[in-house]
Amino acid sequence: MSPLSSNAPHGQSPLRTVQVLGGGNAGSSAHVRSLAEGLVARGVRVTVCAPLEADRAYDFTGAGADHVHVPRSSDPVSVAALRTACANADLVHAHGLHASFRAVLALGGRTTPLVVTWHNRAQVEGPRAQLLRLLERRVVRTAAVVLGTSSDLVDRARRTGARDARLAAVGLPERRRPAVSDDPDRQRPKVRAELGATGRPLLIAVGSLDRHRGYEVLLDAARAWRDLDPVPLVVIAGEGPLRPVLQQRIEDEELPVRLIGRREDVPELLAAADLALVTSSWESRSVLAQEALLARVPLVATRVGGVPDLVGDAAELVPYGDPAALAGTVLRLLADPERCALLRERGLRQAATWPTEDETVAQVLSVYDELTQPRPLA
Repeated sequence: MSPLSSNAPHGQSPLRTVQVLGGGNAGSSAHVRSLAEGLVARGVRVTVCAPLEADRAYDFTGAGADHVHVPRSSDPVSVAALRTACANADLVHAHGLHASFRAVLALGGRTTPLVVTWHNRAQVEGPRAQLLRLLERRVVRTAAVVLGTSSDLVDRARRTGARDARLAAVGLPERRRPAVSDDPDRQRPKVRAELGATGRPLLIAVGSLDRHRGYEVLLDAARAWRDLDPVPLVVIAGEGPLRPVLQQRIEDEELPVRLIGRREDVPELLAAADLALVTSSWESRSVLAQEALLARVPLVATRVGGVPDLVGDAAELVPYGDPAALAGTVLRLLADPERCALLRERGLRQAATWPTEDETVAQVLSVYDELTQPRPLA
């Protein structure tokens, strides 16, 4: 099948694919939704195996795919449901480590080709980290092709024993691309007033309140500007297990930081911000970094994982875990409007180098073509 064809070639039945999703990662869920829509438009039959809540959030059926509810668990019932869904597939494509491991169990020695996309890296330590390394080894040695969304993930797959590991083209879904307004200041006063940032710099961070996001380092950095006039305000959108710890620190240390929970209006938050912050210990293709550059918001990010390749020279990069470097970089940017203007220009230029959704689908289809033989009419 040609990657750019809109229908199955004459004399062949449509390619039948199953996309397996754990449902816990917003980036991979949005990618699967975009991929399903593009594949269906090209005549491919797509079944998405994911928890019900993932279909509610990302509407895989609205993209033209079939949806089969498969819980995140790897218990026998979930694996059996996945095995049934994969029974007539020409190819299975799993996204993320846990979904990939369930796919390996479900295929159970079948010759159906398995493609795996790694979107991120497990952020665990101790005995669980050793278990995850064993799962990784099992998955990559079973998969026909491993696609990594950053070069270090590709290297990791190769070191772990992958037969074929490649860099994935992952375009930011169009629905996640912020609209660039001709009047970017139109909504700013309202949003800034709601957040309590009238007359003061506003810094935005977005992501789950987990340890690997580096928010404790961000709180350390915020101490450096709490005595400034006006005091910059940090707003963190997201939920997670660290909320009680972070909130207690904010109150005890009187830090200029607000936790505002999950938000559906991230584009509006970004449009109102003076700076965007990515403080994680590791990222592949940070969605916030992409959204910030597209929205022309200067970005300060940690120099980790796939971030340097993603942003190029269009952001200020700092070492992870260095609150002094983070605070100093933020303060220098806030005092340098010319540097901010330069970063805005570079951001749009860098964004133009990222793969599109069409290019993402074309790459995936070319991989599928390599792994499947021509199929006679049913």
